[in-house]
Amino acid sequence: MATEHETAERFVPGLDARLREVPLETLESTESPGLSIFREAGGTGLLIGKEAGGLGATLLEAAHIHRLLGSRSPSLAVAVNMHSCTVAAIPPGPAAEALLGMVAQGGLYLASAFAEGVPSASVIAPKLRGERIAGGWRLNGSKKPCSLARSMDILTASVLLRPDGAETEELALAVIPAAAPGIEVRPLGNGLVFPGSETEEVVLTDVEIDEDSVSFFGNTESMNAALSAAWLTFELLVSACYLGMASGLVRRVLDERRGSAADRMLLVGELDTAMAAIESVATEISSGTGEPATVARVLHLRYSVQRTVERTSAIATELLGGVAFMVGASALLYTACRGLAFHPPSRLGIAEPLDRFVAGEPLIVT
Repeated sequence: MATEHETAERFVPGLDARLREVPLETLESTESPGLSIFREAGGTGLLIGKEAGGLGATLLEAAHIHRLLGSRSPSLAVAVNMHSCTVAAIPPGPAAEALLGMVAQGGLYLASAFAEGVPSASVIAPKLRGERIAGGWRLNGSKKPCSLARSMDILTASVLLRPDGAETEELALAVIPAAAPGIEVRPLGNGLVFPGSETEEVVLTDVEIDEDSVSFFGNTESMNAALSAAWLTFELLVSACYLGMASGLVRRVLDERRGSAADRMLLVGELDTAMAAIESVATEISSGTGEPATVARVLHLRYSVQRTVERTSAIATELLGGVAFMVGASALLYTACRGLAFHPPSRLGIAEPLDRFVAGEPLIVT
């Protein structure tokens, strides 16, 4: 991963060296310093433009860094990915510029209260509800799982609200200070996967926000177009994160010279091919061409990477051996690699819409 290391050193110098100093078992624990290290390196401004005080990385460059993060700490990669796609979800405008400037210059973390982790549920229908109050809105509901639950400075949430004079509710983005009265973080359980990502339940009880904290996307039917940037960013970068986790396992195979030369080069070839596909689609996304086709392509990419991660992580773990799996870091990385299958949208849930799109119908994701 020479390119990934070079890119990380260019944007967040010293980050990789600091992560390498911390044992994987510590990074993958509830006491992980990973999020603090990334914040101190200025990483929260990675995808924010230089004009707003950010690092100004392209999506391609961010993919390189997310892959490196996945190889060092799955928990950190998953948490940072949620921050990154939340940055991409902020609608453009003066308020957004001010918010992103605060994030970049203050080293703030954005947490996301969008899709729920419920099998077969909609990946875009919000679970939070709001009602009109004088000068703003009152929000209620919960998000689980929610990464960055304890390190977040700002919670961004999708919510259905009825604008003044409108006959129906519209999808809106609410920006809420993490310290706002009525926000509570509850343990999600004794999860063994991604313990350093601070993935918990965030509950909102009568949380009041002002008018300027809400941006409307429109009705739910038009949501896909309005949030395509966040969609594309999430699927692309989450693929890079998990490819990095598999890469972390393969790196151990290479370092320990496990298996035959043919075994090792098969693994490296699969990982490099998947990364080349990520780089190609990242470039396509950045060019802004063919939105429906690009959404379909990034979804196909994600499931292709998912299969690559499954194959390479299984083979690498086998080559590293049973003792390494039982008492070493192999089990941590191998278990983490399975997580990609559970990020929305599920492969089975999206199959019908993609099949219809290939047949010439519109791509509709619910």
